[in-house]
Amino acid sequence: MTLSSIDPLPLAQALLRCPSVTPLDAGAQTVLAEALDALGFTVTRLRFGMIDNLFARIGGGGPHLCFAGHTDVVPAGGAWRHDPFGGTVEDGVLYGRGACDMKGAIAAFVAAAAAHLKREPPAGSISLLITGDEEGDAVDGTAPVLEWMEEHGQIPDFCLVGEPTNPTKLGEMIKIGRRGSLTARLAVYGKQGHAAYPQRADNPVHRLIGALSALTSETLDSGTAAFEPSSLQVTSIDVGNSASNVIPAVATAVMNIRFNDLHTGASLSDWLKAVVARFCPRADLDIRISGEAFRTSSADFSSRLAGVIERMTGTPPRLDTAGGTSDARFISRYAPVAEFGLVGKTMHQVDECVPVAELRQLADIYTAILREFLP
Repeated sequence: MTLSSIDPLPLAQALLRCPSVTPLDAGAQTVLAEALDALGFTVTRLRFGMIDNLFARIGGGGPHLCFAGHTDVVPAGGAWRHDPFGGTVEDGVLYGRGACDMKGAIAAFVAAAAAHLKREPPAGSISLLITGDEEGDAVDGTAPVLEWMEEHGQIPDFCLVGEPTNPTKLGEMIKIGRRGSLTARLAVYGKQGHAAYPQRADNPVHRLIGALSALTSETLDSGTAAFEPSSLQVTSIDVGNSASNVIPAVATAVMNIRFNDLHTGASLSDWLKAVVARFCPRADLDIRISGEAFRTSSADFSSRLAGVIERMTGTPPRLDTAGGTSDARFISRYAPVAEFGLVGKTMHQVDECVPVAELRQLADIYTAILREFLP
């Protein structure tokens, strides 16, 4: 079934040819703005810090559905078979950094919007929230754009993020939430000394080992019906000691916790501080919370999305909360949000790619979603 009368491939290729490695835009949002302007969207360019963002809307009434995504990509890396910024098609497959994460989905957004706007009269409002700071620090991107949208009365009724949610085939999975993420950097201080005279020193490595052992041996939870168990992972331990007979003065570690909605960033921070204090009387603990756990606030939104996707693909999608963080964590504070996009098997890899047929199928699915929510 073909619903979208606009082929998303040329726009996807044009976007891929912009080397928008985060935080650079490299013209990607200008390409997108020109395509949206040609369809009649009111396009607003929003720059926060050094980051280019874009908000575009057509229609003044409701319902209002917003497509959200990002034009920034990770570095190409490695040796590619094709130019990572060439937008090459070979044997029906489109290659390029960002093909599935997520310039392909953005092109499908635009194709779906174009198809919807050909209806007489087009219903409701469509908007796009596009950032250049999803793969980076995510400080000057979606979060401040949402603040601007709230100030200007542009908050949507529903939001769909085009992240590549499907593991192996289109239609498998909708993300209806995400775990929270916390990173803790711990520096433990002791007293340097000779390894032969430990009584004259205070070994911070031993104190650090004690704290990490206590933290990693505790089960945070067993998971919930919607979320996997929370997990603390030690990602780095460093002493920087080149001498085997010297007790160092400082030992450091980095930990990351992915947590479900049984916890908050604040509650986990308190737990970390309490455990560290038991073992390390002199320590610095720097904690950064990049997102809280959330689930979409509307079961009706999730179920209607799932119904459309099943009709279009023949596959009943799984409603899932696994994986890393996304900008949906910011959107969830303002409106019901879910994520659905391309197959993510090659995202962030050498030779990232998407079959052209799947790109066009995604545009058809997004068109059907618009027909469902903007009847």
